[in-house]
Amino acid sequence: MLKCISTSAGLGLLFIAAIFYTSCGWEVEEVELLLPEGFRATIFADRVGAARHIVATPSGDVYVALWDQTGGGILALRDTDGDRRADLQERFADIGGSGIALYGDYLYFATWTTVYRYRLEAGELVPREEPQIFLDGLPRSGHAARSLTVDSEGFVYVNIAGPSNACQEVDAALASPGKDPCPELDQFGGIWKFDPRRIDQRQADGERIGRGLRHVVALATNPLDDRLYGVQHGRDHLIENWPDLYTERQAAENAAEEFFHIEKDADYGWPYCYYSIEHQRKVLAPEYGGNGEAVGRCADNKDPLYAFPAHWAPNALLFYTGNQFPSHYKGGAFIAFHGSWFRTG
Repeated sequence: MLKCISTSAGLGLLFIAAIFYTSCGWEVEEVELLLPEGFRATIFADRVGAARHIVATPSGDVYVALWDQTGGGILALRDTDGDRRADLQERFADIGGSGIALYGDYLYFATWTTVYRYRLEAGELVPREEPQIFLDGLPRSGHAARSLTVDSEGFVYVNIAGPSNACQEVDAALASPGKDPCPELDQFGGIWKFDPRRIDQRQADGERIGRGLRHVVALATNPLDDRLYGVQHGRDHLIENWPDLYTERQAAENAAEEFFHIEKDADYGWPYCYYSIEHQRKVLAPEYGGNGEAVGRCADNKDPLYAFPAHWAPNALLFYTGNQFPSHYKGGAFIAFHGSWFRTG
């Protein structure tokens, strides 16, 4: 189910969220949304399948990346009669993906290993031409969402997440130590930047922006400063793998989901460190000798702009530049979370 949220006083719509329980195999007929006073929500499109990321054109057309569970591809939506509901729905592409972004006449769409680029003709909802392969051969991992964003010059940023939880010798195993140095950081655990003037690129053609980022599913450039921001999924398995070091409460709140300004040469700490909600600082991961309090080598890592409790699973980030919402929303960041089976409270 895709929803639009607007203020009751205006006629415009801001398309900001996807409710995608079906991506986990659930069927939900009714969802109750809690909104600030003066806001209301309407259904823009429902029963769309496993919706992931969403983009909207200046004219109001909406493109939705669909995950594999429903066959995958891209869903194109258009409201032709102004009733705030998509009465025209078209699907194209035949493989599931998560990342989707717009720049000029181009629509970018990312699967696990490939980023495609479609040219959108003026007035057309669905591309006429076959896509170009913009980027190919990305390494596969268990964290498959290749989130995308594009800056004001058209450069494309791609999340290539760490493939494991904490780079252990035996992944997700009881008391298994971490590999040091972690070899996964050679190809994973960061954001890569690619030149829009080239096609058929490989990962080696890109420029690495940020290091030590486990999985930045929520990724965006801020139109107000053209800088790159992201909210990462923090690591799991603290109490499961290290029961002598953590209480259930500590494991429910840690490791934090971190909101970052992502800079070229910065190191954000994964897998050696995580951000502790309890101590409000980076601490050493237990795989690398940590006890939930010690800082050690983490002192030089970048702290987040803001930290959320563990397992909220931030999946999308949007900076608000519209004029419909009250003025204090201007320039603010909307973050969409989908939650996790690890979350206990």
